[in-house]
Amino acid sequence: MAAGRRSEREKTNTAGVVSQVALCRHWVNTIREQLAAISSRPSKLLVYINPYGGKRQAKRVYRQKVAPLFALAGISTHVIVTEYANHARDHLREDAELNKYDGVVCVGGDGMFSEMVHGLVWRTQKDGGVDVDRPEQTLIACSLRIGIIPAGSTDCICFATVGTNDPVTSALHIIVGDSQPMDVCSVHHDDTFLRYSVSLLGYGFYGDVLTDSERKRWMGPARYDLAGLKMFLTHHHYEGTVSYLPAAGIAGAPRDTARCRSGCLVCQDNGKVSSETDGMCQTEHNEDDSENGRGWRTIRGKFLAINAASMSCACPRSPKGLSPAAHLADGTADLILVRKCSRFSFLRHLLRHTSKDDQFDLSFVEVHRVRRFRFTPRHCRSDSELELDLLDGKRQIFGQICRDHPACGCAPAFSSWNCDGEILPHTAIDVRVHCQLIQLFARGIEEAAIFDEPPPTCSV
Repeated sequence: MAAGRRSEREKTNTAGVVSQVALCRHWVNTIREQLAAISSRPSKLLVYINPYGGKRQAKRVYRQKVAPLFALAGISTHVIVTEYANHARDHLREDAELNKYDGVVCVGGDGMFSEMVHGLVWRTQKDGGVDVDRPEQTLIACSLRIGIIPAGSTDCICFATVGTNDPVTSALHIIVGDSQPMDVCSVHHDDTFLRYSVSLLGYGFYGDVLTDSERKRWMGPARYDLAGLKMFLTHHHYEGTVSYLPAAGIAGAPRDTARCRSGCLVCQDNGKVSSETDGMCQTEHNEDDSENGRGWRTIRGKFLAINAASMSCACPRSPKGLSPAAHLADGTADLILVRKCSRFSFLRHLLRHTSKDDQFDLSFVEVHRVRRFRFTPRHCRSDSELELDLLDGKRQIFGQICRDHPACGCAPAFSSWNCDGEILPHTAIDVRVHCQLIQLFARGIEEAAIFDEPPPTCSV
């Protein structure tokens, strides 16, 4: 009898396993049918992997977490492992046969994403006959979407567009064919194109931190903390003139409590306004226009930091980011001016990036939502080669002393611009926001409340 009961249990277990396998197959087939019905899904992707970025885990992340999902979803890929800096940019510019693909994907950090943007935007303008050296040119939007599989140090772009730096989440957004428009800023010096920016342009504090950290690359990510502490203690300020074109007639303001989220109405509405008023960005600078509220405005002074945020710039260390209410695709940037103040006051401002307090609610901080801005240092580098030679000579003699003992009063006349983690070669720049120039495989950050709602109950 015992043997008979064992035999019955084995049959029951076998039937249960068969039932579970059939259920799994049913789910797989149903998911595939649903995916096949989505017309925006990619079928072939060009993938770039940066094996050197962040913690050097990009190849493992792609092989173990992403490639199997792409295979299950029936997406074919052509994978290129980059071998040197700007490899992906150069390949997209010249060699990539983009008409074969439905999108391009980068596996790496924010630097790798910047490479992709530079390559894809440059290629699009070249094919469209656009002269990128002319700041007044309206750029052509890129038709291919960009996917980001996060494997970097900060993954700021992923946090701002998805809300997390989880590779599987990003892979699923690519698989289902989500689309999120995104603004891009072009940066020029005179009539020469310098770079594109998608997150942060920083002069003063953030420029100095990047410049100093580049000398300590051997330290790894810890170099940013050390450079930040050093630049805070040196407390340099810089004189210059900021001119900006306000984003008039739009919804939203830099100090709003509402945030840019999936299906953002501000981005949808302002995107239409940006396309209609794009000609305003092409007008020449005229200070007299400031009285009508729609023309250029000018601010002169001494600044500890000048920042332009095209997105919130949120990351694990700064959950709200430098400009919490900045939008991804509204055709504007938030211009943040931090005037000269005491170290204690500046520390209050920096600490508010890590808390829920309003970092703009300080007397020495002002923020403006702009479509375009220009900055000119008080003593422009290009004004006199003689001044440069004399300055370089002084630095060679006293440079080490001044770096080690900032109290000597020999403060530098210039900072550097930090453009998405790259140092710009010029300090006098002209920045213009191009509304929704690129598209990402993303859908924006989704509110937590969406997932907290109880599931509907079944009525039998």
